Amino acid sequence: MDITTIGLLVLAASLLIWSTLKNKKKTKKGLGVAKNMFKGIAVQIISILALIGLFLTLVPPETIRVFLGDTSVIVSTLISASFGTVTLIPAFVAFPLAASLVDAGAHVVSMAAFITTLTMVGFITAPIEIEYFGKKFTLVRNVLSFLAAIGISLGMGLIL
Repeated sequence: MDITTIGLLVLAASLLIWSTLKNKKKTKKGLGVAKNMFKGIAVQIISILALIGLFLTLVPPETIRVFLGDTSVIVSTLISASFGTVTLIPAFVAFPLAASLVDAGAHVVSMAAFITTLTMVGFITAPIEIEYFGKKFTLVRNVLSFLAAIGISLGMGLIL
């Protein structure tokens, strides 16, 4: 464990102790709510992580490196951004997936594009958005979001 993880664990434990001392009943109720929430999403998290593990097992690192690492940064960024645009997974799953892909040889810039398009562009949810906001708004928002995601990822490449 790194120092940040240890610091966060110490902070959480300290706040839990403080909360217990302040109001034991509310703290116990809050922990019960948290336990039930965790039970509700644990199966989903484990399933998604299993799918990511399966993907990384079936797709060799050489293939990932060829498409997302050895090609030009622009091409790999556009490939990743395209996948992010049509993928519907929670962001908290996308971060470990992106880290695994970087470890397998993908460009950091392309993974930044994947994550930003995943969170900003709504290709899968476009029909619902069209229903509430109209075609023009949805199209303009998604195009601008895609372009912004590319800009953000290229900026991340300059920073990192």
